[in-house]
Amino acid sequence: MSFSRQTTLWSQATVTGVGVHSGKPVSLTLGPAPVDAGYIFVRTGLEGADREIQANAKSVIATEFATVLGDREGPLVSTAEHVLAALRGMGVDNATVEIDGPEVPIMDGSAAAFVAAIDQAGIVEQGARRRFIQVLKPVQVAIGDSFGELRPHAAGFRAEIEINFANPVIGRQSYVLDLNPETFRRDIARARTFGCMNDVARLWSAGFALGASFENSVVFDDDKLLNTEGLRYADECARHKVLDAVGDLALAGLPILGAYRSVRGGHKLNNAVLCALMADRSAWKIVEADAAHVQNVPARRGRASADVTSGMLGGMIAPAFGPDVS
Repeated sequence: MSFSRQTTLWSQATVTGVGVHSGKPVSLTLGPAPVDAGYIFVRTGLEGADREIQANAKSVIATEFATVLGDREGPLVSTAEHVLAALRGMGVDNATVEIDGPEVPIMDGSAAAFVAAIDQAGIVEQGARRRFIQVLKPVQVAIGDSFGELRPHAAGFRAEIEINFANPVIGRQSYVLDLNPETFRRDIARARTFGCMNDVARLWSAGFALGASFENSVVFDDDKLLNTEGLRYADECARHKVLDAVGDLALAGLPILGAYRSVRGGHKLNNAVLCALMADRSAWKIVEADAAHVQNVPARRGRASADVTSGMLGGMIAPAFGPDVS
């Protein structure tokens, strides 16, 4: 990882798009946050005051079709995994995510737009050392024919993802990522969400996935890819599963020093493994970056500075149903 000190955004940057479930316009603004704040979602546009929620494993209330964050009052923001992946993948420790609707915009189905927003805002070092969750022993979860494991890996965070779909066009794929901003930007950020046409059609007919389209999803039928522009990577489906895993595990609250292996997994498995790790206090500890390796890295400035926005996030929503339903 590039920085030994914590980082945040230098300024704000906004992206606009549609929610994959509702199909309605939504605006999302990334902005700075204080040391040790982590990722804070701020819901605006509600009747009364804005409301906020801390993005951590305790805030996850649904994982069936996307990662949904909420509190005791119910769901608050859906499809959080792509923007979380961008923040963690690009090495941002503390940030606010201000959103004026119940879903993070799907954009092109990848994390590329959020990486571009981070580039626009710029990343700045903060005065405190970066902290990590270091995995001390293997933690494993099996759900049906899906298997996930977090194990010690002191060199950083590694994702080892394997998928195996009955659809012969997707089939069996695997991808291994040693996470840093360069590898995330080059190898993972542009991988799009995906699904099979029969699943998408079923969701559409039920009134879900109203924002899904060929512009934001990779779609297969029984014997071919339906997107006329083709794939961005030959193994784009496996790479997108890596993207999802990075986003879901960002809900640890701190960067993880460990290796994550997933076989036939998805949001539900990712969350289950993270919760299993958090529940076993003998399986992890919090460590700080070595002070001897703190570097004075100059900030990359965006176009304008901005104050941190705070508030409370709320409102009842239904989970977003994306075409990647595994």
